[in-house]
Amino acid sequence: MSDAADPNRRNPVGRVLMGVLLFQLGLAVMLFWGDLSHGLSMPGFGPKAPSLTEPIRPGDQTRRYRQDRAPAPGRPMPTTPLPDRLVLTVVEAGAAALLEGAITAGDAPRIAKQIDALDPAPARVILNSPGGSVRDALELGRHLRAAGLNTTLRDGDVCYSACPYLLAAGVKRTIPDGASVGVHQHYFGESTILPAFVAVEDIQRGQGEVMTYLDEMGIDPLVMRHALVTPPDEIYVLLPEELRAYNFVSPAE
Repeated sequence: MSDAADPNRRNPVGRVLMGVLLFQLGLAVMLFWGDLSHGLSMPGFGPKAPSLTEPIRPGDQTRRYRQDRAPAPGRPMPTTPLPDRLVLTVVEAGAAALLEGAITAGDAPRIAKQIDALDPAPARVILNSPGGSVRDALELGRHLRAAGLNTTLRDGDVCYSACPYLLAAGVKRTIPDGASVGVHQHYFGESTILPAFVAVEDIQRGQGEVMTYLDEMGIDPLVMRHALVTPPDEIYVLLPEELRAYNFVSPAE
């Protein structure tokens, strides 16, 4: 067959572009299928990260993660899950409010109303949450800061995914070495049915909002470099020295 009869041979650039298009289409199909089969999380192509029960060491801080299977407090970590939405409990004779459970849509106004109704008003909020709705975490976090509340964790507590944004809201923040704080990628689209790769614009806008929020709260937005490279089905656990470096731990007075 002559070159004149074969348009692809006459147009090698077009042939390359077609190959790239087919590759991207195939990758999109794989990602979409992975989203559906893994609870709308990005599929991994490398070795699976170790379990959250494995010790964390410098340079070995990424662990497998599912919000509905995040551990409750205690050592060794029990299998009892945390509540599936934020639950407020008054503790320490009214001096503190304990927030436990996943952060779900609508939790921000609900919990803010409950905190405002407390009498006496608590001085601090204790967190134990596997994360959840980023938008609710940012909204509730701004409310905690406006109320002048401190934030803290207890030994054995976890603060993953969107929970660190609540932690960041504290005027003063304390984290014992026995607690665990971790970050990863988020979904920002209004519809949780859409896979993340479809909602690029929402993701970029959402990341911008998160970085602006962290800066407002006095947290170094560079912490997001760990979140952006950690898939939603994994969690990057921050070391105590990283928590201090990114200002999650308030400096001693």
